[in-house]
Amino acid sequence: MWFKNLKLYQLTSKLELTEEQLQTQLESMSFSPCGSQDIATMGWTSPFRNSDMLFQKTANRYWLVLKKQERMLPASVVNDELAEKVAKIEAETGSPVPKKSQQDLKQEIIHSLLPRTFTKNSTTHGFISPEHNLVVVDASSDGAAEAFLACVRKCIGSLPVVPFAKSSKEEVLTSWILQDAPTQMEILDEAEFKSPSEDGAIIRCKSQDLDADEMLAHLQSGMLVQKISVAWQDRLTCIIGEDLSIKRLKFTDVVKEQNEDIPKDEINVKLDADFTLMSGEIVEFANSLRDIFEVESE
Repeated sequence: MWFKNLKLYQLTSKLELTEEQLQTQLESMSFSPCGSQDIATMGWTSPFRNSDMLFQKTANRYWLVLKKQERMLPASVVNDELAEKVAKIEAETGSPVPKKSQQDLKQEIIHSLLPRTFTKNSTTHGFISPEHNLVVVDASSDGAAEAFLACVRKCIGSLPVVPFAKSSKEEVLTSWILQDAPTQMEILDEAEFKSPSEDGAIIRCKSQDLDADEMLAHLQSGMLVQKISVAWQDRLTCIIGEDLSIKRLKFTDVVKEQNEDIPKDEINVKLDADFTLMSGEIVEFANSLRDIFEVESE
């Protein structure tokens, strides 16, 4: 359950959520498995085991889980069967099969194969903190995060948000190496540099002293930091991107050890405690990023 990636969004206006209303709204798009002819389905599922509640609220933070189920039907399988059918028809008729007829055949093949395919499940977690004007999605891509936000909007009617970074922060990240990093941030040993010139040359560094002369030379020549690994207050480590996306988020033992006394068989109690702990850390981290990057409060 511990988030591994963060897409951070700022609420631009006050958001009022009530528990009873939110449950009803989410139920309008609750998850249902794929039917025999469904290629994919998507909907809300409970963060807890064996629970009908489609969200979990703690410290005025609302934890939501979007579940997606897809049927695994590789295009190569469909195309191979289509090629066989087309070849057989052409051999029998002595005439080429028109494109329109091939498309109809392809749809027939898909309909016949779908009920026999395996399904793949995936989930996207996120939370809303109205008190902090914050929406967080555990996603590594903008597409997955936007799908989560779109489903929230569909259910509650409106979700006025903007990304934390309205423009690239590469110059700020570069200054962390060439000058000084913020006091609460410790620069680690991984980064990605990119040239602003037309060639767009990229240098990726791992297990590297970023203060080394050869690293500084790249930045002094005009390259800019696109990604950089940091530790924040000895509580988490991550990769910060120039768009303020957070990847490879890891919480330190200082944080995780706080819930070690909860029995493993009390699954929902552990989930709730971990979410409470984790989301609290993320809120503080997000507020720290707001201050550092001067994210405007709408």
